[in-house]
Amino acid sequence: MTATATFRPAPPRRLLGELGLDATHRVAPRSLRYLGPNWFAAVMGTGIVANATVTLPLQFPGLRGAATVVWTLAALLLVALCAAWVGHCVRYPEQARSHKDHPVMAHFYGAPPMALLTVGAGTLLLGRELIGLDAALAIDGILWSLGTTLGLLTAVAIPYRMFTHDNIETDAAFGGWLMPVVPPMVSAAMGALLVPYLPEGQLRLTMILLCLAMFGLSLIAALVITTMIWSRLVHHGVPQSGLVPTLWLVLGPLGQSVTAAGLLADAGPSALPDLYAEGLTVFSVIFGVITWGFAMLWLTLAAAVTAKTARAGELTFNMTWWGFTFPLGTCITGSIALYTHTGADIFAVTAVALYVGLVGAWAVVATKTIRGVLTGPLLRPA
Repeated sequence: MTATATFRPAPPRRLLGELGLDATHRVAPRSLRYLGPNWFAAVMGTGIVANATVTLPLQFPGLRGAATVVWTLAALLLVALCAAWVGHCVRYPEQARSHKDHPVMAHFYGAPPMALLTVGAGTLLLGRELIGLDAALAIDGILWSLGTTLGLLTAVAIPYRMFTHDNIETDAAFGGWLMPVVPPMVSAAMGALLVPYLPEGQLRLTMILLCLAMFGLSLIAALVITTMIWSRLVHHGVPQSGLVPTLWLVLGPLGQSVTAAGLLADAGPSALPDLYAEGLTVFSVIFGVITWGFAMLWLTLAAAVTAKTARAGELTFNMTWWGFTFPLGTCITGSIALYTHTGADIFAVTAVALYVGLVGAWAVVATKTIRGVLTGPLLRPA
């Protein structure tokens, strides 16, 4: 793709083909040439299944052990994808550089930092039972630092490229536009887990204030983009079938913001004066309930559009299906945070119901991904 085509929407078939979203099967050898940053969404979707289990209101014997196995799988997948991505960049440097200019793929540079953050949080929540608290804290600290740095970079670099390169069509907005700006929100939530383990004083204070700043950075940017996506849907209708699953990505910043607000409120007493800590708790509930309500509305709309597409026989598998997992998982963790602070059973029931759906979605998408890699077109040219 030439520089003059930067961020200019491509013809539907070609655009989907470049992303590996076109399900058309062509017999060709698999190659790392066709690996993109969107593959890290598989780590995010797998990791959230494990992380959401830890505080799920309904617990039973063996559940935590199963969650630990899933976290281990996510960690191994992260290592494998990082190695594969390095191989991709070394062997196919031009292809790797072209991703930053692609009108869709560029936005998925937000996936690698969120994958790092998700696995890091799982290490602290679940991995500590296998490797010990000190090792878990060290690994989580490293992954949080890397994920936060990369996430802040994508939150600046990708919008900057959109602002300063070719004009973008009015119907170009889609859920993937949220991917670069959501990582700081994930950093805010995962950073809150680290606050109590930091030395008292300025370090804790700086950490929680940094997390609050990233919360605001991501929230406001996500609200702007969500408004654009809503406008696109109203004026131009739903996107082509290959991009329908990206509608679910809007749930990511909604659910993650509720989660972050709740976790920051939990960390507040250890880092902030009593007045501000109490205010943060009040804010987490008021903001959380309001945002949770809109998340449930969007969930219903996204599910309805997805079902309509499926009934029409147009919902063929592609890597955007991982959008059914992580965003839904954030709604679960957000519901759990609200249940923890309010004791309202509606949030507990919602969390359990969505968790059942998440596990089912993850099982289907993971199975289809494995099949697509081994026998399908996922790592073949479309």
